[in-house]
Amino acid sequence: MVKCPSRLDSLRALHAVSLKSSLSAIPTIDSTMGFTDLKALQGLPILELSSIVINLTLFLVFLLTILARHLSACLCRARFIKHDSVENSSYVNVAVDRETQGVEITQGFKLSLLCCFYVLFAQVSALVFDLITATQATGEISVLLSPASQILAWLLLCISVVRCKYTLSERFPFLVRIWWVLSFLICLCALYVDSRSLLVHGSKSLSSHAVANLATAPALAFLCFVAFRGVSGVQVVTNSDLQEPLLVEEEAGCLKVTPYSEAGLFNLATLSWLNPLLSLGAKRPLELKDIPLLAPRDRAKTTYKVLNSNWEKLKAENPSKPPSLAWAILKSFWKEAACNAVFAGLNTLVSYVGPYLVNDFVNYLGGQETYPHEGYILAGIFFTAKLVETVTTRQWYLGVDILGMHVRSALTAMVYRKGLKLSSVAKQSHTSGEIVNYMAVDVQRVGDYSWYLHDIWMLPLQIVLALAILYRSVGVAALATLVATIVSILVTIPLARIQEEYQDRLMSAKDERMRKTSECLRNMRVLKLQAWEDRYRVILEEMRGTEFKWLRKALYSQAFITFIFWSSPIFVAAITFATSIGTGTRLTAGGVLSALATFRILQEPLRNFPDLVSMMAQTKVSLDRISGFLQEEELQEDAATVLPRGMSNTAVEIRNGCFCWDPCSPRPTLSGICLKVKRGMRVAVCGVVGAGKSSFLSCILGEIPKISGDVRICGTAAYVSQSAWIQSGNIEENILFGSPMDRAKYKNVIHACSLKKDLELFSHGDQTIIGERGINLSGGQKQRVQLARALYQDADIYLLDDPFSAVDAHTGSELFQEYILTALAEKTVIFVTHQVEFLPVADLILVLRDGQIIQSGKYEELLQAGTDFKSLVSAHHEAIEAMEIPTHSSDDSDENPLLDSSLTRIPKRDTSASNIEIIAKEVQEGPSGSNQKAIKDKKKAKRMKKKQLVQEEERVRGRVSMKVYWSYMAAAYKGSLIPLIIIAQTLFQFLQIASNWWMAWANPQTQGDQAKVTPTILLVVFMALAFGSSLFIFVRAVLVATFGLEAAQKLFLNMLRSVFRAPMSFFDSTPAGRILNRVSIDQSVVDLDIPFRLGGFAATTIQLIGIVGVMTNVTWQVFLLVVPTCVACVWMQKYYMASSRELVRIVGIQKSPIIHLFGESIAGAATIRGFRQGKRFMKRNLYLLDCFARPFFCSIAAIEWLCLRMELLSTFVFAFCMVLLVSFPHGTIDPSMAGLAVTYGLNLNARLSRWILSFCKLENKIISIERIYQYSQIPSEAPAIIEDSRPLPSWPENGTIEITNLKVRYGENMPTVLHGISCVFPGGKKIGIVGRTGSGKSTMIQALFRMIEPSEGRIIIDGIDISTIGLHDLRSRLGIIPQDPTLFEGTIRGNLDPLEEHSDNEIWQALDKSQLGEIIRGKDQKLDSPVLENGDNWSVGQRQLVSLGRALLKQARILVLDEATASVDTATDNLIQKIIRTEFRDCTVCTIAHRIPTVIDSDLVLVLSDGRVAELDKPARLLEDKSSMFLRLVTEYSSRSSGIPEF
Repeated sequence: MVKCPSRLDSLRALHAVSLKSSLSAIPTIDSTMGFTDLKALQGLPILELSSIVINLTLFLVFLLTILARHLSACLCRARFIKHDSVENSSYVNVAVDRETQGVEITQGFKLSLLCCFYVLFAQVSALVFDLITATQATGEISVLLSPASQILAWLLLCISVVRCKYTLSERFPFLVRIWWVLSFLICLCALYVDSRSLLVHGSKSLSSHAVANLATAPALAFLCFVAFRGVSGVQVVTNSDLQEPLLVEEEAGCLKVTPYSEAGLFNLATLSWLNPLLSLGAKRPLELKDIPLLAPRDRAKTTYKVLNSNWEKLKAENPSKPPSLAWAILKSFWKEAACNAVFAGLNTLVSYVGPYLVNDFVNYLGGQETYPHEGYILAGIFFTAKLVETVTTRQWYLGVDILGMHVRSALTAMVYRKGLKLSSVAKQSHTSGEIVNYMAVDVQRVGDYSWYLHDIWMLPLQIVLALAILYRSVGVAALATLVATIVSILVTIPLARIQEEYQDRLMSAKDERMRKTSECLRNMRVLKLQAWEDRYRVILEEMRGTEFKWLRKALYSQAFITFIFWSSPIFVAAITFATSIGTGTRLTAGGVLSALATFRILQEPLRNFPDLVSMMAQTKVSLDRISGFLQEEELQEDAATVLPRGMSNTAVEIRNGCFCWDPCSPRPTLSGICLKVKRGMRVAVCGVVGAGKSSFLSCILGEIPKISGDVRICGTAAYVSQSAWIQSGNIEENILFGSPMDRAKYKNVIHACSLKKDLELFSHGDQTIIGERGINLSGGQKQRVQLARALYQDADIYLLDDPFSAVDAHTGSELFQEYILTALAEKTVIFVTHQVEFLPVADLILVLRDGQIIQSGKYEELLQAGTDFKSLVSAHHEAIEAMEIPTHSSDDSDENPLLDSSLTRIPKRDTSASNIEIIAKEVQEGPSGSNQKAIKDKKKAKRMKKKQLVQEEERVRGRVSMKVYWSYMAAAYKGSLIPLIIIAQTLFQFLQIASNWWMAWANPQTQGDQAKVTPTILLVVFMALAFGSSLFIFVRAVLVATFGLEAAQKLFLNMLRSVFRAPMSFFDSTPAGRILNRVSIDQSVVDLDIPFRLGGFAATTIQLIGIVGVMTNVTWQVFLLVVPTCVACVWMQKYYMASSRELVRIVGIQKSPIIHLFGESIAGAATIRGFRQGKRFMKRNLYLLDCFARPFFCSIAAIEWLCLRMELLSTFVFAFCMVLLVSFPHGTIDPSMAGLAVTYGLNLNARLSRWILSFCKLENKIISIERIYQYSQIPSEAPAIIEDSRPLPSWPENGTIEITNLKVRYGENMPTVLHGISCVFPGGKKIGIVGRTGSGKSTMIQALFRMIEPSEGRIIIDGIDISTIGLHDLRSRLGIIPQDPTLFEGTIRGNLDPLEEHSDNEIWQALDKSQLGEIIRGKDQKLDSPVLENGDNWSVGQRQLVSLGRALLKQARILVLDEATASVDTATDNLIQKIIRTEFRDCTVCTIAHRIPTVIDSDLVLVLSDGRVAELDKPARLLEDKSSMFLRLVTEYSSRSSGIPEF
């Protein structure tokens, strides 16, 4: 064994004797070399020699580097000397750059420089002292070599550090950093040697070098820390005046591709390519634009193409057999998996080196040295193995994360593409909520399986390696280990099956809850208007209850599995040792420790085995669900044959068409359809509600399954649906719909769609961001944006589904004139309409009834033919005739003095002039003109964006608040379980160490020694301690599951209640995707992840303390290194967390747009397909997937970056411990205890990295709680019930509504919509509310229901100010039939009476009155007839009639009809009006309508214009007044209706 020598110092002559024994063992340079000059070095110790060699080598490398750099600079200059102009310009650019930059020197740089000069000064002092003393004493100059080389080195280092300031280097040169690290390591070794010499020889051995070493140690430690960090402290600050980017450069940060794609071998191994991003994250919170783009091979487009092509190949290979999605994934990504397998295999092999050599190490410490320097060689092998293990682990983990990311991106893209192509039948079995779950949960799970991919083959490999080592340690007892291991694995199989079943049920329950949640969020307006939100919240809570039941079973079964698998290594160890003792094999401390170290490594795969089985089960379930979805029926490719433009003169041709939405239905939706439409024809389609008009357009688009016949269309098609589908985004984006901007064409489209005035009224013009589902547009505006979108596409065939129902008469006439007759004059137009007045100009009119064309021809021909068409036209004429109201005499007015006195005559004003003033004012307030400079426009746009309705999703920045942690921990039993969990884990760790210590202490150290106890006692005590520890793990697992369940449920209920109590403005400005993201993904994390992360962090902390405790108990010196290591780890963790936290938040935010686009695309799939825009939406989805993958990729790489550095630090601590153990003289320490320290030390790097990692992952996951907590704090709307201010049960008795100075705006930053409205609606009267589109009619109704709280003014109903009573009391007493008819998934009964307050008889009466009785009776299931998601299996008109049925059941004293009959034909409208007049004769009925006949027989008419009251009086009086605005509206309508030939 080589003993470390003391340092040769200047006083060598004085204590030569004491050093003689040390020097005799030091290898010296042979004198026979022939170099007399080197003889002086013969006596130098190896440490001093190493220092000289290292310093001189680095000095030479430094000089060579500088020389090479200058040489290359000269060559470059010579090459470009001819290009003077280029050189001059580049010089100018550099000058400009220098001007725009400032340099900030931080304290760190100054300290680094000070330390360098301090070390240089110390070495100079030592040299001077040596010159004076040593040379006089001995005459030798070899003693001066070390300080001389040090001075030379540190002089160069000082110059290099100073140079960093002038070259503006933000990082120190790599060579300088290496130099500092090596200097610190040499200093540590020298300190160790000096301290030993001091202990042996006392103060005589003190030297100038020893003093200099001690003095410079703190400075060198600081420089070593700086070297690891790398940052110089020189910061370049850009001139703030020029920091505002120009328009083109805004996304410049996003244009650079990740350095990972081109990183060298060293950068890949050390993950240094991530340094620039982490450095930026430490300075300021990261934004998406800071994160580089993915390499092309990692992008969603690439992975999707590969997977999709393999999936299609598998489908084609054997069409009769369902293809395997797992096999397609494996074929697509096998190369990545194979590369990963190499790292995983190498990692597994080197991890067993430690347990294999522990026995030899204990024997060596016991005095059995088998070859020279065995101790140091063993220490070197241990260190190298740990180093390789550390590097391979990080590469393996990063690899599986990237593989998972690829699989997730590719699968999500496939699910999205499938969603766009689903047939109508397939859509019925997969609601949008379910499909969101496929993307959010199932795809995530399949991606996560990459972590477990290699465990299948690694587990047998690990067991084989373990058995080999055990055979060497305990002999034939290794066979018992094999049997015990197999038994342990077999026990888990039934448990895994149970776990799989629970997971399956849990997922189904979650799907159901998500489906209902999605529906509630979509229809929140209806729920609030009808005061049903509490009922639906209770339904969701019940669904969560079912889900929670399965969650409880899943978590408790998981706790039991945890107990089984913490016990299994103990069980295996007990069986092994019992067999060994039983067979008479003599155990030794080394053998036992080797076995224990092997069990500890084997414990990991054994403990992971249930996770593996469970994950395999869960992944199989998810794969089956996704595979089933991907194999669902798609829309028939041959449903409609599309011919290129100009190939035929026939635009649309249908021959013997028979179509049915449900192929199983005996009665087709459309039958016997024969049609031929020539190019340029205008075709009108009419018929009563439910005749099949919308289905007729769907059959042309190829949306409805074709049973027989042939459909051909020639050219491109544009489709406008009856229920407007508007995308989130601004108005311009909706109109362009992916086409390039053509200003002239765009202006013409705006004009043709009568949108010019609307856009002027919006403060942001066409840049106004539309809320979800077009929430901040009126019904008419939404329809006209749809029409503009279709017109801008410049298609050949236009399919318009009742586009004029949502607009007023004037706008409708204007639209018909400008849009259909002018803009589409050359196009083929097929339009569905209930407006009979537009029919005379059609070249062909089709009349549908029960899915058949019963009449076709021109207007006059059909009138003469009589039947259905004539009845439609005559119903319309009846309505027109009803408008010809006779002039009232003065006597008539006296008949109702109450009515007269309550009227408010509004003074006349020039409405057109005032409109212009308002528009001018709005325009002034809006964005500045186009003549302003680009940069000013940009700044203005940024300010304006803040005033938009829908804002970007907010995220918390900086550290996760402790408040979030406390809120979670206090959520379950006020945190009382936390100390119990910690106590259980501590007792487990204590008993675990005690059992290992017992085995190491009680067994003999070598074969010849005597055992301290009998074999029976040995085994009994071990099993008692070991199984006792596993019992506490069971207690901990149960406590963690109990805590997690309670906290998760409480958080969920708080969030749900907060969301349901949120005001409507929250839903208007928050896309549903954001809320769904929280109730699905974030809630899943809280349910299944966070409690175990929290338990895991506590467990790892206590394990780490245990390991350090065992190591320091044997070698206390280790503690000196553990403390700075922990400090460095904590610093690195803080440095990493600054970036990681923001990356995880960005990941959370980037997930929402994917879900939102998905939901939006599913809802508008027919429109997207109609415009042939599937490819564009697919590209958008791929782009969003990459936006999500960018921060995710950096986030996973950052975790590995941190772990690598921390594991390297702990590996050095372990190596230091090993060297200490080897250096101690034999007999000074107990070999068995030293062996125990080594077996625990083998785990140190893994435990330390897992400790920090578990904390970081916990903080990253806690962000889910932060996000849920955010939505549990939504400002609530007014209370549902105010106990002190409840109206009487009979309120409102009279139904009088008084509105005083009502001012309303949609949001704080939004413009005022209603400008001081004052009027009175007498009780029991019929009030008609009319006005142009966007005049504020629907807003006024929303104020009546307090969906929007007025900014000023008040509304009084029967003497009660509605702002003083609870919202539930108000809304439950008012009835409404809203503009957008909404049906909920379920049954007809559930839709009419969700609160279950009425009998079947009452429901049938309501259905009969609303003209639906016969239709429902014709269905097999009567009142239990199914309603699909969004009511898709009922026509829009039928949905509107169901809304009427709700109102009839409610029998409120005040009824509001908001465009309630817009989607029904005139005959049905007339019928509905008669029903309302009869059933609500004593009620106050407020009717908003564009059809003038609907309001003409009202008692009063209120005319609104631009949010102000223009007129309020009896219709007759208003019609008498020639300047009346109402008269103008009536004239427009009647002229449109009767004077059609003008068109």
